[in-house]
Amino acid sequence: MKAAPLAIALLLLGAATPGAQTGKDWQSAFPVDKRTLGVKGSNPYFILTPGYQLSYKNGNDTDTVTVLNETKLIDGVETRAVEDREMKNGQVIELTRDYYAIDSATNDVYYFGEDVDTYRNGKAIRHEGAWLSGVKSAKFGLMMPGKPKVGQRFYEEQAPGVGMDRAEIVSDSERVSTPAGTFEKCIQTLETSALEKNMADHKWYAAGVGAVKDGKMPLVKYGNK
Repeated sequence: MKAAPLAIALLLLGAATPGAQTGKDWQSAFPVDKRTLGVKGSNPYFILTPGYQLSYKNGNDTDTVTVLNETKLIDGVETRAVEDREMKNGQVIELTRDYYAIDSATNDVYYFGEDVDTYRNGKAIRHEGAWLSGVKSAKFGLMMPGKPKVGQRFYEEQAPGVGMDRAEIVSDSERVSTPAGTFEKCIQTLETSALEKNMADHKWYAAGVGAVKDGKMPLVKYGNK
């Protein structure tokens, strides 16, 4: 069915203006200048300094996120590699390398893809969920605005059939207590997926720290390793 002319006009307007949304639309077009995208810049809610590490724990489950001193050229942009190591009962169950770029003009952080290794009994058995911007119709998404505002709704991943996660900023005044400390004025996001109807994950971010809680996984330690 063809969209009405007014709907088309509104959609184009939203795609041409960063952060612009109509109704319950999710921002999917990010008309950034790739000349300002790379590994230079600073976002207080999403730190990409090599050596920075965030550790989470819930029962026998742990998750360690480490910013690596490695880069990867993706879709014509130099991106920063971040390792995400998920463990259960002391064994690795998933090891992911996520790739991010930051806009030095706005400090917006964009998500350019991931390499995924899922483990069983110490051996990698599959790589489902992997995608890279510019490959098989995948496009980069927005991970964290430089100046997040309540009500912003945007795609984080845009890999058709693989990953279509999206986030809405629902609060900017949360108080979150974790084993790593108590954090004020946190940004809270609600993540859903265009592919998984039952997905609904909450995350909380503190300025100068990053994600202090991911679902049921609270932060237990952070800083340079």
